[in-house]
Amino acid sequence: MSTEPASLADLRVLHQSDDFIVVDKHWDIRIDSKMWYEKQTVQAQLQHHFPHLADPSTYYGFRFCHQLDFSTSGALCVALNKAAAGSAFRCFKDRTVTKAYLSLVRGWVEEETQTLDFSIGKNSTEGKTHMMCIEGTEGCENPKPCQTELTVLEYGLYDGDPVTKVLLQPLTGRTHQLRVHCTAIKHPIVGDFTYSLGADDSPYRMMLHAYLLHIPLEPQPLLVTTRDPFVPAVDPKWLPQRSLRTLAATVEDVLERRKAEEEERNRVTREEKRRKQRKERRTEESEEQRRACQDWLSEWAGD
Repeated sequence: MSTEPASLADLRVLHQSDDFIVVDKHWDIRIDSKMWYEKQTVQAQLQHHFPHLADPSTYYGFRFCHQLDFSTSGALCVALNKAAAGSAFRCFKDRTVTKAYLSLVRGWVEEETQTLDFSIGKNSTEGKTHMMCIEGTEGCENPKPCQTELTVLEYGLYDGDPVTKVLLQPLTGRTHQLRVHCTAIKHPIVGDFTYSLGADDSPYRMMLHAYLLHIPLEPQPLLVTTRDPFVPAVDPKWLPQRSLRTLAATVEDVLERRKAEEEERNRVTREEKRRKQRKERRTEESEEQRRACQDWLSEWAGD
C-alpha cells in the first residue's frame, strides 16, 4: 500500500483459487460504480487483470462478497462463481466471518480494550443524509444495535498530533460502523473527511484498513491478512512512541477467540440436534405405544 493514487494496473492479489480472489483494495478507489465517468474501480481493475474470469451474467462482471467504503483500504473478497458466492453469503449472514481493521484515531485512547456498543441509524438531517449517526442524536432514523471491539496497539504522533493505533473488530456489519463508533467515543479516525464534517482534510487518506479476513468456508476456511500500511516506512508523518502489544499477537488472540466461539457454537448445534433426535424417538415410541394400546383395546372389546 502506497501514498500514490490508484491506477488500473495497480492491483495486489492476496489470494486466488477457483472460487475466490481476495485483493488488497487501494484507499483511493471505489469497488464499483454505475456512473460512466467513474473509470477507476476495483471492478475495472479486475476486468483489466482477469478478463477471462468475468461473469457476463452479473451486473459488474464480478460478485463482491462484502463492501468497503471508497476511502477504506484492505482485504476485499470476490467470488468467482454462483456457488462460491452463496457459501460466502451464508457465512456473512450467519455472522461467522471474522474481520479486523487497523486504524489511526485522533487522541490517545485511555481504555486499552473496550467494546463500543452504540446503536446506529441513518441520519435524516438536511445535508447529512449520506451519513449514519448513533441513537439519541438529532435526525437518527431506525437505529439498530451495533458492536465493535477496540484494542489499543500503539500510541504516537501523526504530523505532530497525538494519535492511537488500534485494531477494530466489528461484531455487526452496519454502514460506516467503525467510523461512527470511533467518532462517538471522541476518537475519530484520522483523515475521515465525512465524519469530521470536512475539518480533517490534511492527511492524504482516511486511516482505516481491512487487515484481516477469515471466512469459515467448508471444507477449507479462507484466511487472509494484508500488509500494515500504518508504518513510518510508508507514511513518515506517523511516529509511534509507545507500543502496548504487537499486531501479530493481537490478531492471533482474535482468531483464537473466534475459534473457541465456533467450537462452542458447533457443540450447541450438535446438542440441539441430539435433543431433536431424542424427541423424535420419544414421539415415535409414544405413537407405537398408542397404536399397541388401541390394538389391545380393540381385541379386548372383541372378546
